[in-house]
Amino acid sequence: MTVDPSRPLVQIASYNTNLQAERGLPQDLVDWLSPTLQVSTFLAREQRAPDIFAVGFQELLPLHLGLAGLSKGVIESRNALILSQIEQHAPNKERYTLIAKVVNVGVALLVYGRDDGVGRRACDVQTQWTGCGPLYMGNKGAVGVRFRVPDEGGGLGEVYTFVCAHLTAHALKLADRIQDYNHIVGSLLFPPLPGSELSAPTTMFATSHLFFFGDLNFRLALPPTHALAPREQLGSLVQTLSTEEGRAALKEYDQLLIERDVKGTVFQGFREGEFWRFKCSYKFRLGRVDEYDPKRMPAWTDRIMYATHADSPDAPQTSHITNVLYTTIPSYTTSDHKPIVSLLLLPPPTRANATVPVLRLPEGYRPKPDPWANAKKYTGRTLDRLIGYCWWLLTMLGAGSAVVGLGNLVVSLGFWRWWQARSPEQELLLP
Repeated sequence: MTVDPSRPLVQIASYNTNLQAERGLPQDLVDWLSPTLQVSTFLAREQRAPDIFAVGFQELLPLHLGLAGLSKGVIESRNALILSQIEQHAPNKERYTLIAKVVNVGVALLVYGRDDGVGRRACDVQTQWTGCGPLYMGNKGAVGVRFRVPDEGGGLGEVYTFVCAHLTAHALKLADRIQDYNHIVGSLLFPPLPGSELSAPTTMFATSHLFFFGDLNFRLALPPTHALAPREQLGSLVQTLSTEEGRAALKEYDQLLIERDVKGTVFQGFREGEFWRFKCSYKFRLGRVDEYDPKRMPAWTDRIMYATHADSPDAPQTSHITNVLYTTIPSYTTSDHKPIVSLLLLPPPTRANATVPVLRLPEGYRPKPDPWANAKKYTGRTLDRLIGYCWWLLTMLGAGSAVVGLGNLVVSLGFWRWWQARSPEQELLLP
């Protein structure tokens, strides 16, 4: 079957690098960023390079450095490595341009476009960030990139929005994850769309195509009565999850699938590929290719979802986006997560349009911008910097350990107070 060449091809990659900074990635990224020729019959047939690459990270660097905003060196290093790798392994030696990059604490997003298409035409580029940790700090949160690709015939074209997120961890904190998502919807805000008469900021849903991905931390929630629920059955659970048939049977207990498709509490209007076809991306023992940590129940914490203006809210299980590839990359062993990748074939672009086509949301779901969004964001940013710099200083005093640094600080303050409290007689006795 021949695919319409006008349909944009988007590749999305996401990885929680476990606070490893430059050590979090190998120098050869072909398994992650260019796996398509090996595992995708579509690209083996078409030999086509993606029009857009979006690469997201969570836990990009040690938390104290992220809170202090000292991420520039790491993100620049990642950008140089990723760009060199996607160009080196492009099937026809295509060249790419960095459209935008954005980082907040440990959540980062880099988006690239092909020089002979999207990279040359992208305009109205915007980046945004928001935190949803304690007091809106950025240890958890999201970053976003939005841009417009005009129609070559003179129309406004279409708007693309990419969101990379890291939500609250732990199985029992499902309500916190739902709250995180709703906070991101209300506070990750962008300017009005081109041609719009409105002046108010817009949510991430005011777009033609939307991609939401990252370490979303939703877990498997087996009921207590399930045969595999007891902790002593963890080995049997892992064995069941090692087969596609077993994963298909257990997917109905995935928290994200339940909340999105059954209850409708999060990710309204989003679609997703068949995530149960690949092994759970968390939690692995460090240094091991295929061995889960016995302290945690395996789960599909890392996910990629999408929505397009061509999709109907009346058919939530179908999409005009073709999910060509959706998988994990097991060979990466420096993190307790495995990186994930998805290749998405979008519907043909809108031609000669006077307005930007936007997503159609389910009836009754009309998210609105939070009027206090900026106040919350900058409250969190201020706390990030205060705590981050103090933590960084203690780490420097402790030669890499904040605990040792705190001890050194206490001892130094005690010595200083003793020195200040000396009597004149004590000073005369000093040599």
